[in-house]
Amino acid sequence: MQIRTLGSTGPAVSALGLGAMGMSGAYGAADRAESIATVHAALEAGVTLIDTGDFYGMGHNESLLAEALRGRDRDSYRLSVKFGMLRGPGPVFGGHDCRPEAVRNFLAYSLTRLGTDHIDVYRPARLDPAVPVEETVGAIKEMIDAGYVRHLGLSEVDAATIRRAHAVHPVADLQIEYSLISRAVEADVLPTLRELGIGMTAYGVLGRGLISGHWSAGHTAGPGDGRATGPRFAGGNVEHNLALVEALRRVAEAKGRTVAQSAIAWVAAQGEDIVPLVGARTRERLAEALPAAELSLTADDLAEIEKAVPPGAARGDRYPAAFMSGLGVGN
Repeated sequence: MQIRTLGSTGPAVSALGLGAMGMSGAYGAADRAESIATVHAALEAGVTLIDTGDFYGMGHNESLLAEALRGRDRDSYRLSVKFGMLRGPGPVFGGHDCRPEAVRNFLAYSLTRLGTDHIDVYRPARLDPAVPVEETVGAIKEMIDAGYVRHLGLSEVDAATIRRAHAVHPVADLQIEYSLISRAVEADVLPTLRELGIGMTAYGVLGRGLISGHWSAGHTAGPGDGRATGPRFAGGNVEHNLALVEALRRVAEAKGRTVAQSAIAWVAAQGEDIVPLVGARTRERLAEALPAAELSLTADDLAEIEKAVPPGAARGDRYPAAFMSGLGVGN
């Protein structure tokens, strides 16, 4: 497994990270034993970066990871944790809370659930419109100084917010959606990250499965699967988007690769400062994704992939309308 560094101040991590959200119900029911086996398989393959959020399954995900990581050398993996998203019973989101006192509170719960004495990268999941980002970052800086957190991260914020946060404490990386069908970061955010020496952990590299090569027309999301309300999966949009996937499949198969491998490798090829997060929740999907870390795409390869899926070609927003206003960038 190749190693990349998250920005100029962040940790060295594997060139692919494991996103654990799908193991806690975001895409419908997941098998706990298979989820834990997938974490183990990832570690054994050299994956060292594991990403979670304290609101994934209302703490379920952190507890699952604690079980999966029990007995492992704490220095053999890095934990990236998001906080601040408020939940209610059922599929209810209640906004954000990134006040300094909330930062300390959320962190205390995460440390306990994860069974660890520190978190490697700690980040607000979204910008809290009621709290200046400087106050949130200042609280995380205090936790860094106290040894409970190693590095500051951000998630889904714009270039101006990145600059404000970075002025308070160096930002290791920004976590943000980036894929062949979500490229808005390229305009302002990515240049700002590179100017400031900040890395990127890219989530949604397979468009929540839409461009994995495994989603088909007529497929419907099951109970509890958040994709049921995803605009890109909606009728009238999904058919158009799957036509892009078929164009990508032709390019991929001509090179002896799968659609998913090509899509992940494309993200990884956009710069050594980018680490794709793969949201595999089974060993089978993980095994398909891992070879993407070793693929070296030529300029011709990249051109063919982008011809199959041009910038802005996807139809539909990446989130339902209610969530789009909280994002730093659009599609």
